[in-house]
Amino acid sequence: MKVLMVCSGGMSSAIVVKSLKQEAEKQGVDLDIKAVGTGEFEEEVKNDYDYALVAPQVKHRFKDYKASADAAGVPCELIPPRGYTPLGAPGLIKQIQAGVK
Repeated sequence: MKVLMVCSGGMSSAIVVKSLKQEAEKQGVDLDIKAVGTGEFEEEVKNDYDYALVAPQVKHRFKDYKASADAAGVPCELIPPRGYTPLGAPGLIKQIQAGVK
């Protein structure tokens, strides 16, 4: 699965990406995830992603990101606050798997 995550670019995003990669490896799930800043999402989402995630700290722009993802044919969902922690990785992997068609 190729996943794009839009975030504010803080350290918490790096921790979440690392946790997701570790959890995917543990579960035997093929996961390629890339985190981008708010200004890069619109163009990057066009690059053949299976799923898009929006971090809680940029949820106020969710409608804009969803519109860009919809135009690219990519399912897009908000990361729940609980999922945006290292301990939330198992649930977030399930969310991604359910959202990928």
